[in-house]
Amino acid sequence: MAASAQSVSRPIRLQASDALVLVDVQRDFVGGSLAVADAVAVIPVLNGYLREFTRRNLPIVATRDWHPAGHCSFRDRGGPWPPHCIAGTPGAAFADGLALGPDALVFSKATTPERDAYSGFDGTELDRRLHALHVRRLFVGGLATDYCVAQTVRDASRLGFTVFLLVDAIRAVNAKPGDGERAEAEMRAAGAVPIRLADLSTAETLHG
Repeated sequence: MAASAQSVSRPIRLQASDALVLVDVQRDFVGGSLAVADAVAVIPVLNGYLREFTRRNLPIVATRDWHPAGHCSFRDRGGPWPPHCIAGTPGAAFADGLALGPDALVFSKATTPERDAYSGFDGTELDRRLHALHVRRLFVGGLATDYCVAQTVRDASRLGFTVFLLVDAIRAVNAKPGDGERAEAEMRAAGAVPIRLADLSTAETLHG
């Protein structure tokens, strides 16, 4: 069961069992074919989190849509979205300016034509890899709040991770007005703890 917001005090000191999860911070979602409003604003904030996790040598995970051409989520196949994040194309690359290092663990999702996946855990080895690294707490940000971030957070909570939602490093599609706010409320109800970069302690990592 994920921790509730009431059980967490600030500042939050990073631990050896923590991992940073960046959800789908890709070019097509940042000014590309499926651009999320104000998505570019998450990049400098995520870079701040990346600095904190990198200097402590904590795991960093990046998920990405990695669609084949003709994916079932595309409008010409009856799906809700324009073609986006097609594997190997410039639009599927991580966003310009994102300081993602070579040691980041990258997990590709929705890689087959007939199956969609919003959660970073859906059809990937993410859960197994995190457990192999003895990770217990996840710090999750990225795009988009009301779709892939929300699904990733819900799955993480269901799988027993404590989840911190990086509310200063997410943006919503808002296909319907208020979708992002509703998604945030649902994630909090599932146990996710909303935090900002300023909530992280500058103290060194706790071990044990």
